[in-house]
Amino acid sequence: MELAPRSCPVPLLLLLLGLSTGAVISWPTKEGKEVWDYVTVRKDAHMFWWLYYATSPSKNFSELPLVMWLQGGPGGSSTGFGNFEEIGPLDRDLKPRRTTWLQSASLLFVDNPVGTGFSYVNKSDAYTKDLAMVASDMMVLLKTFFECHKEFQTIPFYIFSESYGGKMAAGIALELYKVTRKMTLFCSFLVASLGFSWVRPVDSVLSWGPYLYSMSLLDDQGLAEVSRVAEQVLDAINKRLYKEATELWGKAEMVIEQNTDGVNFYNILTKATPTSTVKSSLEFTQSHIVHLFQHHVRHLQQDALSQLMNGPIRKKLKIIPEDCSWGGQAASVFLNMEGDFMKPVISIVDELLEAGVNVTVYNGQLDLIVDTMGQEAWVRKLKWAELPKFSQLKWKPLHSDPKTSETSAFVKSHKNLAFYWILRAGHMVPSDQGDMALQMMRLVTQQE
Repeated sequence: MELAPRSCPVPLLLLLLGLSTGAVISWPTKEGKEVWDYVTVRKDAHMFWWLYYATSPSKNFSELPLVMWLQGGPGGSSTGFGNFEEIGPLDRDLKPRRTTWLQSASLLFVDNPVGTGFSYVNKSDAYTKDLAMVASDMMVLLKTFFECHKEFQTIPFYIFSESYGGKMAAGIALELYKVTRKMTLFCSFLVASLGFSWVRPVDSVLSWGPYLYSMSLLDDQGLAEVSRVAEQVLDAINKRLYKEATELWGKAEMVIEQNTDGVNFYNILTKATPTSTVKSSLEFTQSHIVHLFQHHVRHLQQDALSQLMNGPIRKKLKIIPEDCSWGGQAASVFLNMEGDFMKPVISIVDELLEAGVNVTVYNGQLDLIVDTMGQEAWVRKLKWAELPKFSQLKWKPLHSDPKTSETSAFVKSHKNLAFYWILRAGHMVPSDQGDMALQMMRLVTQQE
């Protein structure tokens, strides 16, 4: 599907001042400073970003870090879901969020890959196909951002991510490390934080059966069925048949749904909610991709959130092209990345660790799609020289509420690798355990 060409010219004066075309608006309640804009990262490919300056009552934004949040999918919107459902200053009802990360950091939400959220492409061949393209596009955006907002060049910069965003964060972090070393992009990059990261997805698939069985959500027969299809996924991965592995991944999910009476892949203690069907205009032909899109992107674009983004938020931003709707190209983003879904990127994490880049892994106890057992499995496959010492360490408990002795998480950290086990949380930790997520961010950014 192709969209008509469009352009969003930025006045020269605004560029010289390092300001966005988005105005600072006190709406609907008193808000801090925020700016937003588009960056054309390639011909026919336009990426949208939205920045909130930190609003700490005791510190200026210049004394606090800058956090970039990357959503999963691929095709999930950071400026929508991450912002209004997880860590931004306002929730979906435009009410102040008590656990917003904005109180301890400036927040940069980016709709990536192109075609996600308010980002868009003019031509169908402009979508990203793999992680390398995703990282390349982000380098263009970040170079433009830091050149226009020089006040952030010396502020500690952290990448936090969720789900497939964790895989993208790894690739982006490595490329960012390289370009900052070459002095072609100026920023103070410190940490890649990989939440529920799709680093080696087959490890999650292989652990789905044992995990659900241990939680009394599979019987012996169901475990055998799930294990059989998981082995098929592994076989396809070993043969580097990644599109076939993606199709088998979808098959494995359907086998689980049939045997668990529709367990929720994002929190096993809840029931999966029915999703509306993909419109025919999305031009899908592969049924397994339709199923996967429904599972992993549609839940990030719930009707209420879509109405908010395409209504009041669109009106506030003022720069969204008329023929661009929030999330309107998400299905095409997902489809074009099909061959990349199941590719492992453990080697990229190894490169980050060997380069001395701080890597933080965190996971929710009740998540299935990227379950903790799977995360632990790929971490054990790292070739990092310090891994044996990391593995021998005992984890430490964390308590988000000092008034109680209830354990909120466990953490293990050695040199530049840390792992957080977040209790009573599913796939969206900031939504399920907002206090613990905020505390973790402060720990990672060395504020506690």
